[in-house]
Amino acid sequence: PQDILDIYDAFSKITDLFSIAAAFGNVHGVYAPGNVKLHPELLGKHQAYIKEQRKTESDKPVWFVFHGGSGSTENDIKTAVGHGVVKMNVDTDTQWAYWVGIRDFYEKKKDYLQAQVGNPEGANKPNKKVYDPRVWVREAEKTMVERVKVACKDLGNVDRL
Repeated sequence: PQDILDIYDAFSKITDLFSIAAAFGNVHGVYAPGNVKLHPELLGKHQAYIKEQRKTESDKPVWFVFHGGSGSTENDIKTAVGHGVVKMNVDTDTQWAYWVGIRDFYEKKKDYLQAQVGNPEGANKPNKKVYDPRVWVREAEKTMVERVKVACKDLGNVDRL
């Protein structure tokens, strides 16, 4: 908590518009479930410490950033948000979601993606409409959009300003 207070004090001298990325067991990248144990409750203890030390009106005087949020449970995310997380990185999850769209498209259209001409419909049938990047990139975008929707729901920012 003292480290967070030191950062809070230093930034407060410059502006009140800042966030702090405090570690609570989170890591960047991907990991197997259970290999990382988050402690988002620490953020609540940090908030209480800052409130007590600086006599703030707000119970959440610090805006926290949740780095390394990919793979986190819905409960850990909810707890972190409840303790003042206003931004969470889910880059690894969105990268994976994007890849899933490409992978699934490839698997579905594999027989059409081996040559420019020739597919199960005929030896002289063109495949341009299948290998066109605008087609398969769009499939990646769709799966990433769905992942972003999950993140927005988990972070509690659906239908809110």
